[in-house]
Amino acid sequence: MKHPMRRADKQLSSKAALELLESGEVGIVSSVDADGQPYGVPVNYVVYQGCIDFHSATEGHKVKNFKANDRVSFCVVGKTKVLPEKLSTQYESVIVFGRISEKKGSQKSDSLRALVKKLAPDHIPAGEKAIKNSFKVTRVFSISIDSITGKAGE
Repeated sequence: MKHPMRRADKQLSSKAALELLESGEVGIVSSVDADGQPYGVPVNYVVYQGCIDFHSATEGHKVKNFKANDRVSFCVVGKTKVLPEKLSTQYESVIVFGRISEKKGSQKSDSLRALVKKLAPDHIPAGEKAIKNSFKVTRVFSISIDSITGKAGE
């Protein structure tokens, strides 16, 4: 679902929004459970093959929500600075709407490698070892980027 941005003058171009998404390290994935209760949780992520991929434990609140409803949103906040003298904030953010799916097998390991390359590029051998050691107790989820909107102000 896409809603028009109320302050279109603050909207980032699609290219700038994608760049902000790609440069972020932590995002909030928001889902709802079977009763409609929302839940947002921070995750490390990587934009890989046109989707947002992140690792997870095999069970938990978000995993249950993904089973109940595959529609999610994902939010990343970039640079911020409170401007007290203006009673305002300088900010940049991006929101994605999409659907969640799970990666398995070689797609799962490829996504985990992409995550290590992004977040720990100087520790690839240790990352490979961690992938191998925790592969069976780790899930990888992928969010399709059905719509993306970025915003920046001040």
